[in-house]
Amino acid sequence: MKTSVAGSGFRVRSLRWRAWSCAAAVVWLAVPPRLLAQQLLVPMDEAQQNHLRAYGLVFQALKNGDRAEWWINYRGGSFLLPDTPGARRKAALDGITIAPITDPQVAVAKREIAQSNMDAIPLEKAPRVAIYSPPKSPPWDDAVTLALKYAGIEYTQIWDDDILAQDLSKYDWVHLFHEDFTGQFNKLYLGFRDQPWFIEQRDRDMGTALKHGYSNVPELKKAVASRVRDFVDKGGFIFAMCGATETLELAMASQGVDIASAFMDGTPMDPDADAKMDWTKAFAFQGARLEMNPGVNAMSDIDGHQVNVASRRQSLSTFTLFNFSAKFDPVNTMLVQNHRNVIPDYFGVTTSFTKARLKPGVSVLANEEGTPWVKYIHGDFGKGSWTYLGGHDPEDPQHNIGAPPTDLAQKPNSPGYRLILNNVLFPAAKKKPLKT
Repeated sequence: MKTSVAGSGFRVRSLRWRAWSCAAAVVWLAVPPRLLAQQLLVPMDEAQQNHLRAYGLVFQALKNGDRAEWWINYRGGSFLLPDTPGARRKAALDGITIAPITDPQVAVAKREIAQSNMDAIPLEKAPRVAIYSPPKSPPWDDAVTLALKYAGIEYTQIWDDDILAQDLSKYDWVHLFHEDFTGQFNKLYLGFRDQPWFIEQRDRDMGTALKHGYSNVPELKKAVASRVRDFVDKGGFIFAMCGATETLELAMASQGVDIASAFMDGTPMDPDADAKMDWTKAFAFQGARLEMNPGVNAMSDIDGHQVNVASRRQSLSTFTLFNFSAKFDPVNTMLVQNHRNVIPDYFGVTTSFTKARLKPGVSVLANEEGTPWVKYIHGDFGKGSWTYLGGHDPEDPQHNIGAPPTDLAQKPNSPGYRLILNNVLFPAAKKKPLKT
């Protein structure tokens, strides 16, 4: 296993930081403030009191027109911001740890960055964020929506009407709510068909399908999936979790193939559906085998944990973030920035991704050692890129329907939620770095 940024080297840097901070305090007292060109360091190691809201601090600075830097692999992926009264006020109100840093001190830090597996990535503008989420979605919460609200990052909520009617190019980053893009409602009709919330969701989606000229919900969702693919192909970035990952892939690969129209009455699926799938249209997976039995609550063999199939369900463990080369693979490095590199796993409709189903060239960002699945993946498609994170809520391991939303005020240092927020700031980078 590669060395973690939170390992022994990290502890040495932390000791150096404490000594340097004490020395800096003496200099600060000795020199008039007007003579010091000062910035703010936002540490993202264990010294940070509120990791999640730190991302909101950076977002707000970018929105205000300020430039920032992301010091990847430096103290857990720290940020450098201009020292402004607004930034100090927000940090104080949100409980975010910041440290004044002078230009000479920045120069010292950057020499260390230049000589180590670190890099300083300029951040230029606040990304334009959209969340694909229904107007009303009981009994679920959405981890990304929770994260953005808690961090104070602005977003626009969009749904099927918006995706079909407008050009998504106005957004830099689109998150996909844990929707079933095959149009089978995650097969929840098996146990919840009589629940008011399920009936409302079914009737809403069928009404939208008819409104746009589609005969059923599966065809509507395939059309939405096709628009999402076009958005990425033209340069957009999407992030998806839970069942949206697997079902988006199935919907894109099944254009022109009927894989869901008979799901409500229990009739068999087309036995040749697997052979008819076109995986060149998908981002991440290939050769997946569809679940042919409409009475089995699974979509395919993409998900390694098969959480909703009792006879196949795999237990939870932990997953480990990879330690990439910051200078040669900055994109993947940004996406795994954290103060922990081993994170407790959590279930979702799709919890993990079977290694055997990954396309060549997909970057594995995190996996569980000794298993046939991975947790966190990233890749390019056309001019854009995508990231998939398995599971539903990093702080709700069991993902039970009807469970109350996670209170992030009680989890301000969640390493799992940090992975979500890394993806939000990734499009703000000055340039789209090349991969190795």
